[in-house]
Amino acid sequence: MNQILPDISQTQQPNYSSPLAWVGMQGIDLPLQLEQSTGIYPILCKVNATVNLPRADIKGIHMSRLYQHCNQLQQLNILEIYQLLQKMITSHQDCGSSAAQFDCQFELLLQRHALSSPELCGWKAYPVKLHTKLENGKFRFEFGVEVSYSSTCPCSAALSRQVIHDTFVDDFQNDTELKTHQIAKWLLQNASLATPHSQRSLAQVTIRQHSITQDLKIIELIDLIEETLQTATQTAVKRIDEQTFAKRNGENLMFVEDAARRLSYALAQPYIDWSLKVDHQESLHPHNAVAYQHSEHWLTDI
Repeated sequence: MNQILPDISQTQQPNYSSPLAWVGMQGIDLPLQLEQSTGIYPILCKVNATVNLPRADIKGIHMSRLYQHCNQLQQLNILEIYQLLQKMITSHQDCGSSAAQFDCQFELLLQRHALSSPELCGWKAYPVKLHTKLENGKFRFEFGVEVSYSSTCPCSAALSRQVIHDTFVDDFQNDTELKTHQIAKWLLQNASLATPHSQRSLAQVTIRQHSITQDLKIIELIDLIEETLQTATQTAVKRIDEQTFAKRNGENLMFVEDAARRLSYALAQPYIDWSLKVDHQESLHPHNAVAYQHSEHWLTDI
C-alpha cells in the first residue's frame, strides 16, 4: 500500500519570499560515453545541474527530478545535452523555471606515442570542462581543455649561449689553427656549461558553440594545441625520445606571450568564438607567468 508522505516544498511557504537565480545539484557522479572520430571513450563525470526559480512563493525545486534527468543521460554530445536542458525546464514548469544549466567535468584518457619510438606509448589524462545553458530558448555551449607542455625561456637560452661563446673564445684565444674535431670535442664537453631553464606549462582553451547539430570535437582541439606548441609533455620515453624532446624545446623557445600568440593564430582558423590562458610555471621564479587572449566577440557574445 502506497503511503502519502508529506512534501513541505509544496505545502510550506518560504520564510523569505524572493526569486533565486539558480538552484540545483553539484558534484553528481555520472558514467557517460564520449563519441569522437577516433572511437568511443568511457568517462567518469562530475555534473552540476541547476534551474532558475523565479517564483518567490515556491519553497524549493524538485531535486530528484533533476537527478533522474541527468541519470538518463548516456552519451555526452551536444544534442543530448540540449534535450536534457529542455527536460529540466519542462519538469519545473510549476516553479516557473525558464532556464537550465548543465556543467560537466572529467578527464579524457588518451594513449600518446613517443616522439621517436613508434612502438612506445603511454596514457595521458586531459582535463575537460563543459558549460551549457538554455535560457528563454537561447542555447549556449562551451567546452574547454587543458594541455600540459614544456616552455624553454628564450632569454635564458640567449644567456646560456653567451656563456658558452665566451668560454670557447677564452679557451681557444691563442689557437690560430683550430680543427673541426677540436671544436666538436670541446662542444661535447662544454656545451652545457650553462643551460636554459624550462618549465612545465599549461594551455587552457575554451570553445563556444551555438548550434545543437555540431559535433563535440575534443580530441581535435587537443591535437591542434599540441601540434601548435610542439612541446607537449610526454608519457613513456627512451633516451632517443628524450633527445627529440630536448631538440623540440630548443627549436621552440617561447615566452608566455609567444605561446599565447601561437595559439591565438591557430585557433582563429577553425573557430569563431574562443578564449585561452597560458600558464608558465616558472623554474626561475616562485611565481608564474600568464597570458590571456580571446576572439573578437568573446566578451560580448554571452
